[in-house]
Amino acid sequence: MRAKPAPINTPQVSTGPVHTFSVDGCILAAPKVRAGLFLVATPIGHLGDITLRALQTLAGVDLIACEDTRITRRLTERYAISTQLTPYHEHNAAAARPRILKLLGEGGSVALVSDAGTPLISDPGFKLVREACAAGFSVTALPGPSSVLTALSVAALPTDRFFFEGFLPPKKAARRARLRELASVDATLVLFESGNRLGEALADLAEVMGTRGAAICRELTKLHEEVVRGPLALLADNSGQLETRGEFVLVIAPPPADAGAMTQDGLDTLLRDELTRSSVKDAVAHAVELSGRPRREVYARALELARETSKQTSRQPAAEGDDGEE
Repeated sequence: MRAKPAPINTPQVSTGPVHTFSVDGCILAAPKVRAGLFLVATPIGHLGDITLRALQTLAGVDLIACEDTRITRRLTERYAISTQLTPYHEHNAAAARPRILKLLGEGGSVALVSDAGTPLISDPGFKLVREACAAGFSVTALPGPSSVLTALSVAALPTDRFFFEGFLPPKKAARRARLRELASVDATLVLFESGNRLGEALADLAEVMGTRGAAICRELTKLHEEVVRGPLALLADNSGQLETRGEFVLVIAPPPADAGAMTQDGLDTLLRDELTRSSVKDAVAHAVELSGRPRREVYARALELARETSKQTSRQPAAEGDDGEE
């Protein structure tokens, strides 16, 4: 007697009313989903990029917790899903979280979605998942769209190992400091950036990471999707010609195998930055750690740069009416 084929992995259901959703005019059933928290990936742009399992879950849960109900409503209306929406974002999470956990404790089912992509990836939700797990509630992830993986797929850069950084610091000094730390990561880097800071970020990336290959991925899966590839220096030089409207993901190639220690120009830039806010001793210690160069060499160069800075300062004329004394 033949064994029955294994069932397709669909959300486990409990007895209760059957809800529905619609795909291209076809009405499909969505039985009530079993109790628990469901992390549902939603489209990053194109509303067609959603799985049937996700639609069935969104239609079958008791509540959908989302960052912005207006954005999620576009999705639910597209597929004729009538499940109640409730906001859950960084500004109301402390108040909303206990209510969601209470519903889970009463045997309810909740779907957590972000505005776009996979929940918890640069989006709120970590604390809710942590507390749901701690309370013993079932937590299930439904895989789907992700701008990180989509950008990696089209960047034409190595994908065997990657490091997701998220958004860089908005201020120049902090951004450069973080990029110097990332420069030694032996993996393809994936960053988020806003359009109004794109040019500045590219300039800093080129300054710190030199001629590495990169890809600027804009509006992925949307009508005006665009991917621009090239060396960082070239992308930085041409940043003024780039469209800055939309959502951006930057993908940066890993350091070359023969990269070795930091270049002399890179070391000088690093030391100048460090010397503006710390002693020679501290600047050298940090530069040795980040550059991979010998301490004796870094210390000698730091003294040279410190002397140059001191000479330049002493040559500056005193302001009018200033006799140079306090």
